[in-house]
Amino acid sequence: MAYDADVIVIGAGLAGLAATAELVDAGRRVVLVDQEPEHSIGGQAHWSFGGLFFVDSPEQRRLRIKDSHALALQDWMGTAAFDRPEDHWPRKWAEAYVDFAAGEKRSWLHGQGVRFFPVVGWAERGGYDAQGHGNSVPRFHITWGTGPGLLAPFVRRVREGVARGLVELRFRHRVTGLGRSAGTVDTVTGEILEPSDAERGRASSREVTGTFELRAQAVIVTSGGIGGNHDLVRANWPERLGAPPEKMISGVPAHVDGKMLGIAEAAGAHLINRDRMWHYTEGIENWNPIWERHGIRILPGPSSLWLDARGDRLPVPLFPGFDTLGTLEHIMRTGYDHTWFVLNRRIIGKEFTLSGSEQNPDLTGKSVRGVIDRARADVPGPVKAFMDHGVDFVVEKDLGALVRGMNALTGHSADPLIDEAALRRTLAARDREIANPFTKDLQVTAIRGARKFLGDRLIRAVAPHRLLDPKAGPLIAVRLNILTRKTLGGLETDLSSRVLTEGGAPLPGVYAAGEAAGFGGGGVHGYRSLEGTFLGGCLFSGRAAGRAAARDVS
Repeated sequence: MAYDADVIVIGAGLAGLAATAELVDAGRRVVLVDQEPEHSIGGQAHWSFGGLFFVDSPEQRRLRIKDSHALALQDWMGTAAFDRPEDHWPRKWAEAYVDFAAGEKRSWLHGQGVRFFPVVGWAERGGYDAQGHGNSVPRFHITWGTGPGLLAPFVRRVREGVARGLVELRFRHRVTGLGRSAGTVDTVTGEILEPSDAERGRASSREVTGTFELRAQAVIVTSGGIGGNHDLVRANWPERLGAPPEKMISGVPAHVDGKMLGIAEAAGAHLINRDRMWHYTEGIENWNPIWERHGIRILPGPSSLWLDARGDRLPVPLFPGFDTLGTLEHIMRTGYDHTWFVLNRRIIGKEFTLSGSEQNPDLTGKSVRGVIDRARADVPGPVKAFMDHGVDFVVEKDLGALVRGMNALTGHSADPLIDEAALRRTLAARDREIANPFTKDLQVTAIRGARKFLGDRLIRAVAPHRLLDPKAGPLIAVRLNILTRKTLGGLETDLSSRVLTEGGAPLPGVYAAGEAAGFGGGGVHGYRSLEGTFLGGCLFSGRAAGRAAARDVS
């Protein structure tokens, strides 16, 4: 039986596109299959903010950020906290990725036309000691054009491969099995779904119209993670994070269901670190949803007061933007699934950014005028839309009305969870700390520290002021939900992206990249992420898989 291609790539997201582009450059024939319609090419990267982790970049140096390979590796290892025997390859991938981020990553992307917003963001600030979790310096670089801007050169390269007769695109092809011939996985079988004109991100038909079988010398799995499958998220939920939440919203569409991971495992692949996952704690329900349970993450500045469901402040250092999974662990011990930001109009106008390409039309559309207008706006348009229409927002002029709204929103008007007098004492105590340039309130210290960085002072951290200052009002409370997002574990791979079996030997003919491979090795992030590392992990592992498969096929 003849081969249909040299390589079959399963999944047309960023990792699959990067792998296919490398195969095209090597002159290999590729069949790229995906269950979604063609206009969904690019997968979840299309919806992303386009954040990328660079080390000692020109953007950092212009802002007087002193970064280095040694500092970045210290931060990565302190954040990952690798502690398992199966962390051998994830650790190797982590070392290689930091080399990439401090080396050719930026020039490689720049050479393909990718450009970056000049202000570097400071994500996952940690708040522990120097060897603990978090970024010691700002490293979050926003792609000019956000997710679509990052995807563009890889989509172009793949379509050039189509024009050259090297790439065949087969959308609406859902893989259901991997088969072997003479010991090598070389057969991909599945179902053909009926054509669909569903908009990107919306549920497409699952009506089956036929079956398919394809054969190639190698198969690259780039099918993504489990974030849209809440049942699977709960099944893999780690005990260290407490009981899984009863209510979650989704940062990805439902078709991100993890089924291909099980198919690869059934074919002999080793799936590791299933319990490592990355879910956000600042999720809000999209007032204009695209997919079911569509949630948006707030990318907060440091000034909002973070309260648990009963109105108590979260402990140090669980401030906005400091430690996502540390915050998640604390929340799940409270007995409730939600928390609150309490802030005012002055804070929301400067400090709230919403994750996602569609929530940032100025950056996505590469509009300099739009960026200037956002900086000048009292409250940016996308944020104002959530204030006006979002079900998680309470906006009131006085604290009493705000507390009543908060309790009504959670169904506790008769038996209030939030006590107005107690919350007033908390806010008043915090506000007294603003009177002096020194303070024992470590969040106020953190705000002042953030403003020493020019980027934060310009667009991310408002000057310290009293939350109850009427001139800064009205007051705002935002109910925050658990938002599913990324799978940190995945198919175990060596540095050539070859999928390994449980015994550690390569599974003949199979490679994996992107979220399906834990962004490299089966878990390059370990327990936590430094952010800006998911898209980059797709690119790095997809590139490695494409290059390795191109070398290995005859």
